[in-house]
Amino acid sequence: MSHPNRLRSTALAAALLGLAANHALAEDPMTVEVKRLSMDTALKVAQATVAACREKGIQIGVTVVDRDGVIQAQLRDTIAAPITVPISYKKAYTAVNFNADTSALEARADTAVGRQDFLVMSAGGATITVGGALLGGVGVSGAPAGETDEECAKAGVEAVQMDLEMSM
Repeated sequence: MSHPNRLRSTALAAALLGLAANHALAEDPMTVEVKRLSMDTALKVAQATVAACREKGIQIGVTVVDRDGVIQAQLRDTIAAPITVPISYKKAYTAVNFNADTSALEARADTAVGRQDFLVMSAGGATITVGGALLGGVGVSGAPAGETDEECAKAGVEAVQMDLEMSM
């Protein structure tokens, strides 16, 4: 093979490799779509959560956060203690950051991670997921037991779950 033909072959091979590399890069998106709860949906979750606890005769604080742990809706029932607000936020924040209901994290509460001021690893926080995608979390404080807090949180999620699934 002569020198000019070898150069052409090398240039063609390099071009083909470049195209293949560009094609491979095109398959890996440079951005991702993230689903988020609307403010109205977050408010519905919060209101349904308060209603579920009221049915049990319990006044609570509830916080709904987005997938990043940013507050979207926060309510404190009429005579719920003021401390229910920050605790409900920390439970919701913990649920989304660990992508787990906080009752599943209780064993980690007395660890270096569990002792962080901004986390609460006791029952009362639940994730909001659809099709495996984390959309947000809800945290509740004010019931005599964390398990009751979590029952109310899950009732709030259940109030919108079907509509969320249909919207995806």
